[in-house]
Amino acid sequence: MRTHNFEKMVALKEGYDLTAEVLRLKRQRNAIILAHNYQVPEIQDVADYVGDSLGLSFKAREADADVIVFCGVHFMAETAKIVNPAKKVILPDLEAGCSLSESCPAESLEKFLREQADKNYYVIAYINCSAGVKALSDIICTSGNAVKVVASAPRDRNILFVPDQNLGAWVTEKTGRKMDLWRGTCYVHVEFTQTSINAIRTSYPAAPVVAHPECTFAVRMLADEVCSTEKMVNYCRDSHADAFIIVTESGMLHRLRKEIPDKIFIPGPTDTCSCANCRFMKKNTLEKLKDALEHLWPEIKMPESLRKRAELPILRMLELSR
Repeated sequence: MRTHNFEKMVALKEGYDLTAEVLRLKRQRNAIILAHNYQVPEIQDVADYVGDSLGLSFKAREADADVIVFCGVHFMAETAKIVNPAKKVILPDLEAGCSLSESCPAESLEKFLREQADKNYYVIAYINCSAGVKALSDIICTSGNAVKVVASAPRDRNILFVPDQNLGAWVTEKTGRKMDLWRGTCYVHVEFTQTSINAIRTSYPAAPVVAHPECTFAVRMLADEVCSTEKMVNYCRDSHADAFIIVTESGMLHRLRKEIPDKIFIPGPTDTCSCANCRFMKKNTLEKLKDALEHLWPEIKMPESLRKRAELPILRMLELSR
C-alpha cells in the first residue's frame, strides 16, 4: 500500500488530486470503470461498479459508454471485449495476469480434447481462463453460478471442468455430477491451509469462516460458508454474527467493511502472512488507471474469429444466469 500512497502524494504535489483527475477523465472519455472485488481500495472507491466475475460480465455487456476500463486481470478485460466488440476496452496494466488462467493454455486444452475425442467432452470453463480456452468450451461459469451451470449440463456427455480443480471438486460435492478436472489452481487460494485457518479460529472462535471455493478441500471443510465473493457480502450482511474470518484475496475486505461498516472482518491468514494478496490484481494502481484513461491504452484486442467463438459460451452462461 505504500506505493499507492506515494503515487497519490506525488500527484498532489504536482498540483492535482489523482482521484478527481480520474473522475474528470472518465467523464471526458464517456467511460465506465469496472473493478473486481480484489482491486486496491483506491480503485474500488472510484469505480462505477465493484463486483465478482459474474456481476462484472453482466455490467460489461450492458455498459452504456464508449470506453470500458476494466480494473481486474487480463482474462476479465478480454471477457468485456468479447461481449462488447464495438467498444474500446482498456486494462490499466497488461501484466495483470492470472496464475489460474495460465495453468490452462489454449494449445494444451486443444491437444487434450483432440487426443480424448472419444470421450465427447462437454467442456465447462471457469471464467478465469483465456479467450482461446473460452473458444474451445461449451459454456462458461463463475464461482457464483458454477453449481447451476454444472447441474444443467447434458446427462449424455462426459464433463470436463477447466481450469480450477478446487472449484470443480466443490461443484461435484454440491451437484453429485461426475467431472474430469483440469489440474489448475489459483496460487493465492491454495496458500490458505488447514493449519492457518485453525490458528485464526483459535483467536476468533465465535467468528464464522467464509471461504472461496477456489480454496483446497481441507480449508473448505473448516468453513462455515463456501461461496463466491458476491455471495460473501449477502451472507455476512444477513448473518447474526458480528465478526467474520474472510478466506479469500485481501481486497475483498475493503468492500465488506465499506458496505457493512457495523461488522468486523478478519483476513484469513496463510502459513506465511496475515493476509493473502494477489500480485496480479495489485498491479493496477490509481496512477495507472489515470494514465489508461488519458491515453486510452493499453487496449484489449483480439481477432474477430476468436472473439465470435469465445462469445457463444459466455452468452450461454449469461442466459442461464438471469
